[in-house]
Amino acid sequence: MTCSDKGYTRINILSTCSRSVETAKHKRIFISKRTSELVALMAISSTLFLFLHTRDLHTRLRSLQSVTNSASTSGDSTAMENDIDNFIQHDQKLEAYSLNNTGHAKKELIFFNRVPKVGSQTFMEILRLLSLRNQFVFYQDHVQRVETIRLAETEQLRVASMVSKYDTPSVFIKHISFVNFTKFYLPEPIYINLVRDPVERVISWYYYIRAPWYYVERKHAFPDTPLPDPNWLKKDFETCVLRGDRECRYTQGEKREGISDHRRQTMFFCGHDEECTPFNSEGALERAKRSVEQQYAVVGVLEDFNVTLTVFEHYIPRFFKGASKVYYGDMGLHKINHNAFKPLVSEAVKDIVRKNFTREIEFYQFCRQRLYRQRLALNL
Repeated sequence: MTCSDKGYTRINILSTCSRSVETAKHKRIFISKRTSELVALMAISSTLFLFLHTRDLHTRLRSLQSVTNSASTSGDSTAMENDIDNFIQHDQKLEAYSLNNTGHAKKELIFFNRVPKVGSQTFMEILRLLSLRNQFVFYQDHVQRVETIRLAETEQLRVASMVSKYDTPSVFIKHISFVNFTKFYLPEPIYINLVRDPVERVISWYYYIRAPWYYVERKHAFPDTPLPDPNWLKKDFETCVLRGDRECRYTQGEKREGISDHRRQTMFFCGHDEECTPFNSEGALERAKRSVEQQYAVVGVLEDFNVTLTVFEHYIPRFFKGASKVYYGDMGLHKINHNAFKPLVSEAVKDIVRKNFTREIEFYQFCRQRLYRQRLALNL
């Protein structure tokens, strides 16, 4: 029966309707309070869950970093791949496209600012052979008497402008620090590079510049090049380190210019700013990491060359299709720049050097972990 029923008097109707309104009013207020309490409880529960999940994820990330760092130092590629694979399966699904900067490029043009003594000579020969198979143009900068790695801004613009005018698809290769084409309003190329264990690399460089064939090549290119001191040629790396000779002292924050500063890989990724020059500095490390993450399609690793080739083939197929077949074929590419004159160096001496290469080692591990994440994202 409603308030409009004819059986009620006017007074009864008003009295009854008034009580109904009051009852409904109190009921609405009661429901509102219960709803607020429920929402508050849900918010508290969600916050607690997110806190616990974030803490657990942070712990797993730290654990993963520790394991991958250890695997990188020991050269245990399988341990690194398995651990990252387990991490991905339990915590996230990687997508290949999100780890590939190739799509950011505005031209089909590879800019390979190669680091010395990381297998770049072999990689360059692979590209030369692939240029015939995959129909792209191969450009290599000419040999220079003094290799200048860090350039003034006007020289950076000159190089970027020159490369931007090349026919596409093409590859340009040069020992040079990272050049940001967009800074000069030029179309961004596809950036690639390689890295190597920094201590092994510095040992390789030490004996490379002492190899007989190195001076034959230099003498042929520049006949007036003076021959070095025989005592300098005969000096081994261990003696150089233990004796504390200047070329084997790796002093924190020290600055050197040109290709003679062979100690650092970060310089080739950091760029041309003054902040990139101090040896083993935090600033150069962070800039180099950011450059790799945001600009480079792929940064390969010499110690994981098969993984490197696989990632290049899948992330930049226009240029690298068939790279593994070229390398593992009958071309003998693994023997390029092999230095038979390089003696073994003891782990004790390597450990002395490693103590001064902390940030260089961290950068190498960063690049290596990124390469494995790219490989695992392919789900091959």
